[in-house]
Amino acid sequence: MSLAETAREIRTENYSYAFSPYPEPIARVASGELLDIFTDDAFESRVQSVDDLPSKVLTDPYLNPQTGPIFVEGAEPGDTLCVEILEIAPERDFVASAHIPYFGGLTGTAATAMLNEPLPERVFIYPLRDGFVEMPHGVRIPYAPFLGTIGTAPLFEAISSLTPGPFGGNMDVADVCAGNVVRLPVRVEGAYFYTGDAHAAQGDGELCGVACEMTARVRLRLTVEKGTAAPWPRIVSPGQLMSVGSARPMEDAARIAYHDLLTWLEADYGWDRWEAYQLLTQAGRVRLGNMVDPQYSVVAKIDRELAEAARSGRGGDGVR
Repeated sequence: MSLAETAREIRTENYSYAFSPYPEPIARVASGELLDIFTDDAFESRVQSVDDLPSKVLTDPYLNPQTGPIFVEGAEPGDTLCVEILEIAPERDFVASAHIPYFGGLTGTAATAMLNEPLPERVFIYPLRDGFVEMPHGVRIPYAPFLGTIGTAPLFEAISSLTPGPFGGNMDVADVCAGNVVRLPVRVEGAYFYTGDAHAAQGDGELCGVACEMTARVRLRLTVEKGTAAPWPRIVSPGQLMSVGSARPMEDAARIAYHDLLTWLEADYGWDRWEAYQLLTQAGRVRLGNMVDPQYSVVAKIDRELAEAARSGRGGDGVR
């Protein structure tokens, strides 16, 4: 990136609450253009203090506002939209989290009906200072920002911004961070890119359903790669290849992710299918994105050095 290169700013006050091919785009951008996209938090900045209970200040289902859609010139169905994330910077000095009745990983929900009492509703406001989220008892969580939601439009449906799927969406995957490239399938002309729900930090699974929610400025590039769409989102880091699967139950999300990663190794890295199955069995890694959304998201990973062994001729016959 040239030091003289200026990023184009994209802001909106008309947020989207669905990943949809139908709204008028808020901006049209060229493939490869440097962008600064400004995103609101999951509460649309309505939770500012411990007294701002979500049930009082929010209107369901208007949660997880998205900046988008952004029309990317040249993107057509069957292409891949490569999202190179360069920086995620906070736009305020605090983050918000909350416990919400009948929502989260350790309570009864609408999808998992229980007879337990609802969780007590409670808001948590944490300072964001000197590269840390400051929690009670002197606990300081390192600032490790990522985009909770990132996606392209499905072909026909308008899908809630709370939901992940083959288009990306609300995956809550911490690997959607600066330094990595997220590869998303293009289903409609222009791709219709959406993002938001930035998190300053989050444990694997997003256990209570609400991470360290923050407003953000996101610097990225959206580049069209012609004719290479994968069925599910993929992430490339300097050291790893990753595939993201979203489904319920959780084991099906893991199967989707590993299946996509295996077929990726087979198609692009020269691996025999059954040798790739062995490689992922012995060296694959899994990360849980979320266990709280309408679909759960699981990331399957393999080190790039191992993935590239077959293509470079360093691979063996599976015996040595």
